[in-house]
Amino acid sequence: MALSMTRDERKTPLEAWVLMAPALAILAVITFYPLLRTLYFSFTDAQISAAGTSGNFVGFDNYAYAASDAGFHAALIRTIVFTVSSVALETVMGVAVALLLNQEFKGRAIARTAIILPWAVPNIVNAMMWRLIMNPEYGALNAALTQTGILGAYRSWLGDPSTALAMVIFADVWKNFPLVAFVALAALQTVPSELYEAARIDGAGPWSRFRFVTLPGIVAPLLVAIVLRSIEAFRVFDIIYVMTRGGPIDSTKTVSFYVYQTYFSYLDAGTGAAYAVIVALLSAVMISGYILVIRRQEAK
Repeated sequence: MALSMTRDERKTPLEAWVLMAPALAILAVITFYPLLRTLYFSFTDAQISAAGTSGNFVGFDNYAYAASDAGFHAALIRTIVFTVSSVALETVMGVAVALLLNQEFKGRAIARTAIILPWAVPNIVNAMMWRLIMNPEYGALNAALTQTGILGAYRSWLGDPSTALAMVIFADVWKNFPLVAFVALAALQTVPSELYEAARIDGAGPWSRFRFVTLPGIVAPLLVAIVLRSIEAFRVFDIIYVMTRGGPIDSTKTVSFYVYQTYFSYLDAGTGAAYAVIVALLSAVMISGYILVIRRQEAK
């Protein structure tokens, strides 16, 4: 007996492309065109001027210059340090807070609501807030540390090359660890309580229960959160721009800030575009690695 087909089942691929055309057009304008234009500029000696942006084709000269640019290499290493440190601290803090919020205690609902407040703060507001808190003259951080006797005098946290990057990392971790915490907390809700009971009966202690029951149950969603945070941390710009402008002595200058400075401060569109393409390629490699790890984890 022939089966009748619904209208949706009779739709052709052409109709599907027609329906997707507006979204694809918008995506092409806001994503692909700037990407292709940046790629084009990376092979030229284009400079930004009042007359516009134009230049001559120079092949891979800009990429060769980037390969020998010590400042770009230092910014890249600094970005890796920022990314690894921020994501690692956010993961540890997020999982610890999720384990705490997963317990039964009075006021848990209020605590779960309050913990999301840092993540709800806009990036610029967060950066300005911590810049004021770390102010060397009237900042709350110096006041708290001196009044408790931890410090003997006020300190310029963002003006000292040995502490500036650590302070920016701290501000970034404070804002973003709630995201990891809520992903981990949601994953914890799916771990069957029977597994914990069986582990207790077998004599497993708290660490063993976490290692063999909790962690396997939350690792897949946690990896997704780590991927998202790693992508954001690797291209960090706003918090650097507001808190330190890449200083002091370039101690907080990341690759995104380096690209911005080359392109808009030095008006070197060709070299800046080459830097941007390299950063995009490195991000793609990092994302591919994370996806491979996630797929292997899901296949287990």
